[in-house]
Amino acid sequence: MKALSLHHVGIVIPDEHTAELFARLFGLVEDYRGYVPEYEALCIFMKGNDMSPIEFVVPDGGNLMAFNKGKGGIHHLAFEVADIRAAREEMSKEGIQFLEEIPIKGAGDFIVNFIRPSSAYRILVEFVEKRNDACSDVLCLINSIASEKPLPPASDEF
Repeated sequence: MKALSLHHVGIVIPDEHTAELFARLFGLVEDYRGYVPEYEALCIFMKGNDMSPIEFVVPDGGNLMAFNKGKGGIHHLAFEVADIRAAREEMSKEGIQFLEEIPIKGAGDFIVNFIRPSSAYRILVEFVEKRNDACSDVLCLINSIASEKPLPPASDEF
């Protein structure tokens, strides 16, 4: 696989207030946020000066609540790929295992899948495929992912 661009670093953080304090301390500004029900987490993406974004992952249930004994910390590295299915297929041939059979809708206009830490030297790695198209609602994305049919072309019309 060719070298990949870093999309973001994911940090599990106990609550939104702590995320706000951290952001203020380092001059970060919120870019966008979204909730990922599959992982029971609010994801807050920050932006700063010419850097890859930081994603604060604020769990409200599930396994992430116990991450690092509930204290949080650096959780994953996310790399951008052009085609998440092709990347999974290529890496699966090398014995790499993924968490999901098919990608899931991420917290922004993208789909994601994680490589199991046992396949990546104990580091959780996320692949991110940006989706800049007319299919912005969750149901449309889910149906497209499940059927592996191409999404409709982008439109400037509202």
